Amino acid sequence: MAGPGVGGTTGAGPGPRLPVNRGTIVSVRGSVVDVRFDGWLPAIYTVLRAGAEGRVVIEVLAQRDERHVRGIALTPTQGLARGMVVEDSGGPLKVPVGRAILSRMFDVFGHTIDRQPAVADVQWRSVHRDPPPLARRSTQSEIFETGLKVIDVLVPLERGGKAGLFGGAGVGKTVLLTEMIHNMIGHQEGVSIFCGIGERCREGEELYRDMKDAGVLSNMVMVFGQMNEPPGSRFRVGQAALTMAEYFRDDEHRDVLLLVDNIFRFIQAGMEVSGLMGQMPARLGYQPTMGTELSRLEERIANTDTGAITSIQAVYVPADDFTDPAAVHVFSHLSASIVLSRKRASEGLYPAIDPLQSGSKMATPGIVGERHYEVAQAIRRTLAQYAELKDIVAMLGLEQLSPEDRMVVARARRLERFLTQPFFTTEQFTGLKGKLVSLEDALDGCERILKDEFKDYPERALYMIGSIDEARRPAP
Repeated sequence: MAGPGVGGTTGAGPGPRLPVNRGTIVSVRGSVVDVRFDGWLPAIYTVLRAGAEGRVVIEVLAQRDERHVRGIALTPTQGLARGMVVEDSGGPLKVPVGRAILSRMFDVFGHTIDRQPAVADVQWRSVHRDPPPLARRSTQSEIFETGLKVIDVLVPLERGGKAGLFGGAGVGKTVLLTEMIHNMIGHQEGVSIFCGIGERCREGEELYRDMKDAGVLSNMVMVFGQMNEPPGSRFRVGQAALTMAEYFRDDEHRDVLLLVDNIFRFIQAGMEVSGLMGQMPARLGYQPTMGTELSRLEERIANTDTGAITSIQAVYVPADDFTDPAAVHVFSHLSASIVLSRKRASEGLYPAIDPLQSGSKMATPGIVGERHYEVAQAIRRTLAQYAELKDIVAMLGLEQLSPEDRMVVARARRLERFLTQPFFTTEQFTGLKGKLVSLEDALDGCERILKDEFKDYPERALYMIGSIDEARRPAP
């Protein structure tokens, strides 16, 4: 009865068959199921199956005594009752890996959900895997170009690193992730894996259609644990996507771009599972094991001697509060933090990235070079001075500032507008053709604005353009 996605023998090769270990359901409370075994006790993370045709999948999370285990259901528990028989699958949750998974969409069990035939010629691997040892990790720091001016200049990403997209609801996290997928496929020979944790089904369907239209689906895999699914399923979908990513890195020696939307929903699912399992909550109701669970996931994302998994993770920040324990724990794992600002979004400055709150560990002279470092620091200084002068301008007007301060304001406002960019993924809404800008062009434009070369140009000439030379063209 055990299927390939949950500890069955598919892809495992022939081996001695153990006698089937069966147990009996003792209690069902929502997604929490207690089972009694008179044979041997299943190990933690073992998958159990119950109900008609074994449709209810339960993962063991605690051994309560020598006879009882407590598990969390990864599927709805309708139809379960006390006294029903449960079958031990003999292994953990597994997902398919292999070239055949490219261009397909999966759920947490490795079942295809794109209305196409099931995948063939694949191996099944456990979603619970150890991170690569330190001896295998690469010690070189390389920059990962995105084609987005504000990110490449001010918040350079690391190849094999983890970048976080922080923002509240509706400030553009998913749009920015989608744009990055589009840009990566253009100048990246790797594989993109999109992991939707607690996604709305609308977003998954739109992403699939957009990627198909853009012609990049052949190098993509999508894994979804939707919002309406039980917390156990949402809690494991991140590990399922990572197992697929590790195959392409370790077996095929390819670079992988892993996009996670949204890592906060992983923490939220863990909080729900923890509450259901009866654990005492920690600060603000979060689970006491949040740090361990997040580390177990994040440490598997690494740059090794065979390839790199570069991760960009959207992080929902509850009530825009960056001191929230979830945001603080995620921050500690990242090499770059891209903070989205509601205020900038309301001013129409897209991507709505706050350049003063965002930062990257790559932005040092030894990694990006002296010129890039100096330009980035000059931009930050100019924008910080402008932030200080904003109150004076609001109360007394621009005329009350000294000539030097007026030049700072003019420079900062032109820099803010130059760092906006039209997206390929929003062409149908804005009517503006998307632009991909090289790092050299972006640095050149910023340098020229800082030297006041464009002080006589109207600010709107620099808004939503690609390279700086487009500002010289007459407005249509």
